[in-house]
Amino acid sequence: MFISALILGLMGSFHCAGMCGPIAIALPLHGNTVAQKIFGGTLYNLGRTLTYGIMGAIFGLLGQGLQLIGFQQKVSVIMGALMIISVLFPKLFKNQYKMDKSWFSAVGKLKKKIAEMFSIRSFQSLFFIGMLNGLLPCGLVYMAIAGAIGTGGIAEGSLYMILFGLGTIPMLLAISLAGNVLSLAVRKRINKLIPVLVVVVGILFVLRGLSLGIPYLSPPKQKIEQKFEKSLEKESAAMHTETKGDCCKVD
Repeated sequence: MFISALILGLMGSFHCAGMCGPIAIALPLHGNTVAQKIFGGTLYNLGRTLTYGIMGAIFGLLGQGLQLIGFQQKVSVIMGALMIISVLFPKLFKNQYKMDKSWFSAVGKLKKKIAEMFSIRSFQSLFFIGMLNGLLPCGLVYMAIAGAIGTGGIAEGSLYMILFGLGTIPMLLAISLAGNVLSLAVRKRINKLIPVLVVVVGILFVLRGLSLGIPYLSPPKQKIEQKFEKSLEKESAAMHTETKGDCCKVD
């Protein structure tokens, strides 16, 4: 699952080149040397990845909650099915980006804040531009979020989104440093492969949820439940340790 997140990011970055490419090209990279510009571009992309990681933790918590009420396998199957349906029947999602006035206003304010930070030439501003950019609406990010929910855990969801973000860095960093590094024709060819990749990732999640006993692809239900229980035990132990430490401090 985590390997699929990285691959989704790598392949999806060619889609990002068209959607977020203008922002990456216009980045006010701070510094005079190539090393400084690479550092600045990396900070911007790490800012995006941090936002993705936080989103992954939030939606991973949602997936964990669904598992706690007895949807351990169903969550994975449903998220995988949504990925596949979104590609095979795009008309069902044709209005998915339609915004009401409040949502449109919020996105407008976010874009305005990013534009304001473009006038601040510093490494810190580049990092925060990346964090804010990670909040902009993006269909590919939504697909990754579905994967984070399907992982069914806070740490797992966060890691899934972080790997997705890291996968997008090479392309967007190259664009911010050298402009449009690939021709439009090449990007179009690669973009055609992205829906195929989304379907493959969706199939992986469906197989995982079906618990068919296939090593690595569809582990048995008992194994998934044991892993989930161990994860909960670790979180419970960590919380107990923190509580005990706080009590000692009070004493």
